[in-house]
Amino acid sequence: MPKVALVTGGTRGIGAAVSEALHAAGYRVAASYAGNVDAAHAFESRTGIATFRWDVADFDACQDGVKVVEEALGPVDVLVNNAGITRDRSAHKMSPQEWLAVINTNLNGAFYMCNAVLGGMRARRFGRIINMSSINGQKGQFGQANYSAAKAGLLGLTRALAQESAKYGITVNAVAPGHIDTEMLHAAPPQLVAALKAQIPMDRLGTVEEVAHSVLFLADEKAAFITGSTISINGGNYFV
Repeated sequence: MPKVALVTGGTRGIGAAVSEALHAAGYRVAASYAGNVDAAHAFESRTGIATFRWDVADFDACQDGVKVVEEALGPVDVLVNNAGITRDRSAHKMSPQEWLAVINTNLNGAFYMCNAVLGGMRARRFGRIINMSSINGQKGQFGQANYSAAKAGLLGLTRALAQESAKYGITVNAVAPGHIDTEMLHAAPPQLVAALKAQIPMDRLGTVEEVAHSVLFLADEKAAFITGSTISINGGNYFV
């Protein structure tokens, strides 16, 4: 029986690449999204991957969303917490709304999703949870106090859940991409993108496929002795 993988924010950018890689590897994939209906429908039409809409920043919506996915595809074996937003601004100018929007989606949303699937994973004594952190959660980033705090919080969540879940056959790991060639990155000013690229020893941006490959590795049954770890994918830009 194929395993079921749920990817939040799974219809665009890194999330779409992760969804497609898992699908190609034989998983039954559910890709969740929050707002861009046209992009989600186009993704589903192109890939044949089932899409489901809810806001991960809403605890009850996560509980209900997982139930709908499991009714459609079966119990969730692999959860990839990829959903994320940015609201960039220097901290002294950042509004409480900008702070909370990012924390609620990028950090609280990951906890809400873990809470929704962990009971079933523990009962079945198997699970894979992969949290999408960031180089900016490891080293910080100017103008991203909210985003950096959320992504750093994901690393703490990963390590704590890894300890809680290990004896139930559940691994919890994180992936920390550096600067990846995505729509989100290219929404930044071109001069900023060029400056970020100049910091990378490999002299290029990463690809979404490279990030997806690391997720696929951590999701595999053979990765059973890897938990509480973070894989950095940044072309040598930052070492932990």
